[in-house]
Amino acid sequence: MHNPGFAIQTREPCMRRVVFNQKGGVGKSTITCNLAAVAASQGQRTLVVDLDPQANSTRYLIGDADPGAGAAEFFGTTLSFAMRAPKTAEYIVETPFENLHLMPSSGALEELHGKLESRYKIYKLRDALAELASSYDEIWIDTPPALNFYTRSALIAAERCLIPFDCDDFSRHALYGLLESVKEIQADHNAGLEVEGIVVNQFQPRASLPQRVVAELIAEGLPVLQPYLSASVKMKESHEAALPMVHLDARHKLSQEFLALYQGLAA
Repeated sequence: MHNPGFAIQTREPCMRRVVFNQKGGVGKSTITCNLAAVAASQGQRTLVVDLDPQANSTRYLIGDADPGAGAAEFFGTTLSFAMRAPKTAEYIVETPFENLHLMPSSGALEELHGKLESRYKIYKLRDALAELASSYDEIWIDTPPALNFYTRSALIAAERCLIPFDCDDFSRHALYGLLESVKEIQADHNAGLEVEGIVVNQFQPRASLPQRVVAELIAEGLPVLQPYLSASVKMKESHEAALPMVHLDARHKLSQEFLALYQGLAA
């Protein structure tokens, strides 16, 4: 993989979104990559920042290709005192999809975590994304399933937060703690951060539990977004092929749901 080598352009400030949930297996990477892919397909110059050491977004967007330097190297340089601080763009690679770039992840992020937290580098990502703001229309940040240095960095760097929700009672109870964590970040670090909405994932309309749980969230006044994302085996094919749904099968029901969800966010 190689650096896109884009020229800095004069643009309106880009929208920075973080996809965040402390619970694992709720579809953070899937939602991040598919909404970013839709944005790029609509002509938006788009960047995905993968902060999860599991690197699921990285594999989803570039397959088994060697991404080279990425998020781990970016954060690693913040711990050194090099004569020349590399530009953030040097840690970004092209994906096979037009208008879609990636700051890739790797397991090395896990090794750096303790050092970064102890040296309080929590604002470095915010500053780096501000550096890139004139080059992108949208930046999407994928996060690990924990409230740690990387998720806090992302919440501080973002303007909007999307919360994936997988329709079970455990997720519902975890949601309240998650919203409190976001409020804490808003109060202490990022007053401009907004919870844009809850993305219902793996929804099964014929099952009573998902219907009941989602109805209760709506009744509580929580910002549940439409449409809900359907459960589909097609998503497994999408992951295996390293092709977001809009590129795998644009006419599929799930592809259309991602499109409608994105259009609702962009409206």
